[in-house]
Amino acid sequence: MAQHGEVRLDAPRRRLRLVVAAVVALGLPGGVAAAAGAQAASAQVPDTTEVTTMTTGIHWLGHDAFCIEVEGRVVYVDPYRLQRDQPKADLILITHDHHDHCSPEDVARVRGPHTVVVTVAAAASRLPPPVRVVQAGDTLTVGGIGIEAVAAYNTNKFRSPGRPFHPKDAGYVGFVIAGGGRRIYHAGDTDAIPEMASVKADVALLPVSGTYVMTAEEAVEAARIIQPRVAVPMHVGAGIGSLEDATRFKTLAPMPVVVLEMEP
Repeated sequence: MAQHGEVRLDAPRRRLRLVVAAVVALGLPGGVAAAAGAQAASAQVPDTTEVTTMTTGIHWLGHDAFCIEVEGRVVYVDPYRLQRDQPKADLILITHDHHDHCSPEDVARVRGPHTVVVTVAAAASRLPPPVRVVQAGDTLTVGGIGIEAVAAYNTNKFRSPGRPFHPKDAGYVGFVIAGGGRRIYHAGDTDAIPEMASVKADVALLPVSGTYVMTAEEAVEAARIIQPRVAVPMHVGAGIGSLEDATRFKTLAPMPVVVLEMEP
């Protein structure tokens, strides 16, 4: 079992299935097709070395859960249904209070005596203190890692008329994690929203399953807005969405896409 602050990586954890996206405009709605077509016309062969560098140390644990290595520190985002012992966290980020994102049992499995937990007020109420509470627009630094909270909400996904699954006024967030020469954006549960225009990220982790979050096609629009160097699909494989959604996003996205192998 790794001690606090150590990064233990078994061989299987290093395996990534790198897939460079083919840029096509087919199937994109309206103006997205035109934008993607223009990008396709001038696209260069992606630098696979850069793609690998950008995604090294990003481990997909299923659904929206990630373990990310940042300058020797271990950062978890929305740990959920962890299947085996994982390295203890230096930092845990929780995007919102829904059970598949804020799992007190999974937080407890990777939380150590010095772990810093950062989340929104609704999720903080479900976790033992201490917890640092943030809202969209907040920035902070934890152990040399920069954190920016970004709004996350639905614009066209409703549980009933007029009731979004993730309302804007609920204050849910995604996070930009900055360190080690990279900026990694975990979008949380969201649709493509205007706030994404201000996100600066090298890597964008974007939900693609539809129903509660963006569809693959809507995630293409989000990627076009954010313009990361690499995009990674998520919010699949936990009974909501499938790897087919990730593959469709990969096919349509206007930048290199990496479909990570799930690490239980």
